[in-house]
Amino acid sequence: SMLKQLSLGTIAMLAPSAFHLAKAQTMGSLKGNIRHSVCRWTFPHLSLPELCGLVKTIGFSAVDLVGPKDWPILKMHEIDSSMCNGAEIGLTKGWNDPQYHPTLIKNYLEHIELVSKAGYKNLICFTGNRRGMDNEVGLKNCVDGLKKIMSHAERHGVVLHMEILNSRIDHIDYMADSSDWAFELCKRIDSPNMKMLFDIYHVQINEGDIIRRLRKCTPYIGHYHTGGVPGRGEITEGQELNYRAIMKSIHATGFQGYVAQEFSPSGTTPEEKASSLKRAVLLCDV
Repeated sequence: SMLKQLSLGTIAMLAPSAFHLAKAQTMGSLKGNIRHSVCRWTFPHLSLPELCGLVKTIGFSAVDLVGPKDWPILKMHEIDSSMCNGAEIGLTKGWNDPQYHPTLIKNYLEHIELVSKAGYKNLICFTGNRRGMDNEVGLKNCVDGLKKIMSHAERHGVVLHMEILNSRIDHIDYMADSSDWAFELCKRIDSPNMKMLFDIYHVQINEGDIIRRLRKCTPYIGHYHTGGVPGRGEITEGQELNYRAIMKSIHATGFQGYVAQEFSPSGTTPEEKASSLKRAVLLCDV
């Protein structure tokens, strides 16, 4: 209790304008149909304690893409690490290339234990770039490598999530650039601890047809990311996706995981950016 009060006081001292704005505008209880989160990297102007304070005042309690060194801060603020990272080599060097398997296997075996001991569940992974590699070869390589750590993940109750990224605009040459490819990966691995991270922004750019695709992939989707198209801006009516309809469809599938906001908040001041996150969460709270 003392640590909580001290940490909240620290937030207030570090960013009084953003903190007090959020506190003054605290919304009522969210509906509870969607488990909300926000990606850490989208709020670089806030320290992690400040971001924890912001999300709690908005009414949810999770932050995405946080590694082991920052988990103590999340725990101090009673915030869940909804998608852990830190085991990957990077976005371009991943499981589709066997030369990286020894390093990746070592990293993931260690991180799976860290995630489990911390009481968390989700750990992100990436295919890496094609570099001329055929999709089928890359798929086989990913399956071969990931299967070497799946029993470890199952024993520790950790779920691996292969993220879909678009290869047209943001991540040229990335291999897992379609929901069909990620679906096949999960199907071949055939473990409840292997899922896809369905990034709505990326799937829209490479494929479109979001609602039908998420319905098809429901058995293998463990996590969602948002983002306005084009430009990964705020998910307002000024971009092309109908996030209200998408969230209703996600809820209708019975999805129990997290939906993490992953967009660049609008505005220039901390207060404006805090309001941007609040608007997005309200939009997605169906």
